[in-house]
Amino acid sequence: MKKKTIATLFALLAAALYAINVPLSKWMLQKAEPTMMAAFLYLGAGLGLMLVRLAEGRKQTEAQAPLTRKELPYTVGMVVLDIAAPILLMLGLSRTNASNASLLNNFEIVATSLIAHFVFREVLSKRLILAISLVTLASVILSFEGEGSFQFHVGSLYVLGACCCWGLENNCTRMLSNKSSTQITTIKGCFSGLGSLIIALAIGEKLPPLPWIGAICLLGFVSYGLSINFYIKAQKDLGAAKTSAYYSIAPFLGVLFGVLLLRERVGVQFCLAFAIMVAAAVLMVRDTISLQHCHTHTHVHTHEHRHGDLVHTHEHSHTHSHTHVHGSDEGNHEHTHAEFGEHDPQ
Repeated sequence: MKKKTIATLFALLAAALYAINVPLSKWMLQKAEPTMMAAFLYLGAGLGLMLVRLAEGRKQTEAQAPLTRKELPYTVGMVVLDIAAPILLMLGLSRTNASNASLLNNFEIVATSLIAHFVFREVLSKRLILAISLVTLASVILSFEGEGSFQFHVGSLYVLGACCCWGLENNCTRMLSNKSSTQITTIKGCFSGLGSLIIALAIGEKLPPLPWIGAICLLGFVSYGLSINFYIKAQKDLGAAKTSAYYSIAPFLGVLFGVLLLRERVGVQFCLAFAIMVAAAVLMVRDTISLQHCHTHTHVHTHEHRHGDLVHTHEHSHTHSHTHVHGSDEGNHEHTHAEFGEHDPQ
């Protein structure tokens, strides 16, 4: 199976695992306060991945090198942003419904792609731009589903703030994607969760009941730990912008899970948005298909040499063989170049 196909599956799985976070977190907020909820979600992710690493022991399944001091700025930025983002999301969830929060999470795609393009110089293909536009259109259509489903109030602003934090954090993580994804996720979870816990205790939030702590940690391990781990794996071959585009199905799945778990109603708009989402998904899948072609050409040219007072010309006949692998990003070409020449001095 090709690397890009595997990376695509990782991105889709990451989206599905994360999608269940919003409706279940909304339900669990009845027993846990927002910042405390964010803390145990990330602690569950970090501690869970740490146990996975310990279970693996010396048997390394990844060839990536560990993090070094050179990556410290990106690591610190990743942790700080991962403290802020889930807290903002939980604050938003406590003030709005799960469907609204799921839809607004789609703004993360926009934030990630724009930062990847303008800051990290990732190229966005026309198909990818169109796919992101279609996903945005579908989100707008879904946003009008039901009375008050897209109220632009404080809760929505909190969720949008979380998306901006995650958009920047995605690009920080992209700079570390050649490192161990398990190690990165462990650091993200443990340090971000610990930071959120300190903030929660500092502002006077109370610990939830022990069974709920276990449930929240389990949700964090699945929705954040495994999801982030798969997301990082996908970024290695797809890049931040494209991975976030595949990840765009998460808001749609979040709405679907909200309907199933929280009994939120949907209508005609939901079906129309679903069709647009399918069209966007097709575009994104086609965008990952590499087109390979090979062509050969021969040309003859002469050039003049001057050695002191001696001037002479050489005629060269060159045969070039090029293999082009065109990726999804425009202008991103891989060339294999072989040259065979005949030298005829005159």
